[in-house]
Amino acid sequence: MTPLEERNQKLAEKMIKNLKRRNMEAFYCPTGKNAVEKVSELIADGSTVTWGGTATVRDLGIPQTLKNRSTLNVLDRDTVETPEEKVQMYLKAFTSDVYLTSANAISEDGVIVNIDGNGNRVAAISWGPKKVIFVIGLNKVAQTIEAAIARARGIASPINSQRFDINTPCRIDGTCHNCNSPESICSYVHILRNSRNGNRHIVILVGEDLGY
Repeated sequence: MTPLEERNQKLAEKMIKNLKRRNMEAFYCPTGKNAVEKVSELIADGSTVTWGGTATVRDLGIPQTLKNRSTLNVLDRDTVETPEEKVQMYLKAFTSDVYLTSANAISEDGVIVNIDGNGNRVAAISWGPKKVIFVIGLNKVAQTIEAAIARARGIASPINSQRFDINTPCRIDGTCHNCNSPESICSYVHILRNSRNGNRHIVILVGEDLGY
């Protein structure tokens, strides 16, 4: 085991204890491949599953892995074409058995931070789907909740503004302006402190740099 691998293992073990204290089920996967296998293992045959606007889940190839399982009902939000279809898919997500997402940041003591422009992703994290599975690379770990919020706003938001072609000040110069832009990608700031409904939230920590 390399020094980095050993550090990641120890950090993940500490965080898993903190997440369990917050009523969340948690696992550590050293590689993205391991994470894909763990996601598939956690989703039972017959489940209806979908995902949010997450680069991590897509980059790992999880959507295609799930679509290859004929025993699943996959709501593929990436196939919609019109704004009306997109809204309908967002609404269907609330009835799913499993909702897959990542996080913009997570503190070492297990607080998960996400920022949204439309709010559909953070709404589904809060309520609706029976299970929410987070796949989070250790590159998104911050020491404190304050540092996690700063990471979400200062790193993830400018990059996602570029990714989604949103007209915001952070897209222009790559840094947060605490703006009130009509297209602000930071309209909804979501802080998940506890999973109130009995392990509804599952966290898979991955020992690789994933997403933004």
